[in-house]
Amino acid sequence: MASSRKKRKKLDLRAPALLLALLLLLGGAALAVKMRSRTKYEPLLRRYAQQYGVPEAFALAVAETESHFKPDAVSRAGARGMMQITPETFEWLQMKTGEALTDDALFDPEINVRYGVFFLSILLERFGDTDTAAAAYNAGMNAVARWLENPEYSDDGVHLKKIPIDETRYYVVKIRKALDRYK
Repeated sequence: MASSRKKRKKLDLRAPALLLALLLLLGGAALAVKMRSRTKYEPLLRRYAQQYGVPEAFALAVAETESHFKPDAVSRAGARGMMQITPETFEWLQMKTGEALTDDALFDPEINVRYGVFFLSILLERFGDTDTAAAAYNAGMNAVARWLENPEYSDDGVHLKKIPIDETRYYVVKIRKALDRYK
C-alpha cells in the first residue's frame, strides 16, 4: 500500500514537469514562427524606416504589435496587413502620394509596410515622440490632438500624461516594450 502511494506521488510530481516541458516546447515553436516572420520582413521594414526617417526599432515594434508580422492580418475594425492600416487611412495616405491602389493592395507586404512607415513618419513629424505617435497610430490623429489640448491629459500640449482610452494606453505600453527589445 505504501509503495502504491509512492508511485502515485512520483506520477503527481511528473505531471507538472511534463506539462511545463510541453508548454515550453509549444511556446518555443510559436516564438520560432514569429522570429521567422520578423526576419523575413525586417529588411523591408528597415528600408522604409530609413527612407522615411523613422527609427527602425519603432517600425519593427509597430509591425510586431499590430500583427506579429502577418501580412494577411485583418482586425475587427477592418485594418489590413502587417501594419494594420484601415482602408480610410490608406485612402488618405494615397492622396499624399498620388497613387490609386485598391484596398486589397494592403495585403501586399511591400505596399503595406511602405504606407505604414510613411504614416509613422507623418505622426512622428506631427507629434514629435514615439509614445504620442503610437497613441495616434492606434486612436487617430484627431483624438490625440484633442487629448493634447486637454489639461487633464497633457500638461504641455506636446506629451500625454494620461491616455483616456484603455486600448490605446495598453497599446502604447506594448509599443514601449517592443521598442526596448529592438533597441
